[in-house]
Amino acid sequence: MALTRAGNRLVGLAMMVAVSVVIGTVVVAAARTPGRPQPGSPAAAAPLSAAAAAAVQPAKYVVLTFDDGPDPVYTPKILDILAQYDAKATFFEVGRNVVKHPALTKRIHDGGHSVQNHTWSHADLRHLSAGAFRKQVADTDRAIRTQTGQVPGCLRPPYGGISAQVTQRAKVLDKQLIVWTVDSRDWTKPGTAAIVKRVLTGVHSGSVVLMHDGGGNRAQTVAALPTILKTLKAQGYGFRTVTC
Repeated sequence: MALTRAGNRLVGLAMMVAVSVVIGTVVVAAARTPGRPQPGSPAAAAPLSAAAAAAVQPAKYVVLTFDDGPDPVYTPKILDILAQYDAKATFFEVGRNVVKHPALTKRIHDGGHSVQNHTWSHADLRHLSAGAFRKQVADTDRAIRTQTGQVPGCLRPPYGGISAQVTQRAKVLDKQLIVWTVDSRDWTKPGTAAIVKRVLTGVHSGSVVLMHDGGGNRAQTVAALPTILKTLKAQGYGFRTVTC
């Protein structure tokens, strides 16, 4: 059927619109296709397969946490042992120690461990004014972010000191309070065997274990860690980290 000149123009216009839609669809699809991730962007972490996700997040697991570091003597030794047993942990760091030993915080983060907030000077948050509370947390956030590029979402109150006021103030700062379920009491220096026994006796799937990589002589903790890791792995445990 012959078309009028006006009809030809309409057909031509329709074809142009169709082509434009196809080109636009390709452009949108290309924009959504992952390319090389930009540094610091969420796309930097590729989606995990189901098998990989299961490996990263084991069903039977223990959360290992280390407080009061980083420490130039004991933190590197603990990191070496964790790497030897392919275990990840969460380090609740004191801000002033981060500033003193920034490379250690970066090493912890780069090793796939979680770095979280343990206040600036290990202050008991129950006894601080609102302003002092905020400064203890904010200054530590800033120090950790400088080394890791991330702001901690978790806050471990020193001494496990939680009250209704501490909880409310943490919430205002968008922090989740994280304590523990198994206390190794390694800070009392009870001996390597006692630390091992306390951890392994109290642990079950989902346990959050408290140990220390800073705040004093942690040689007993370092000595106990290989036995703890070896035994937990033999019992079928994996290791998760804490993020909030």
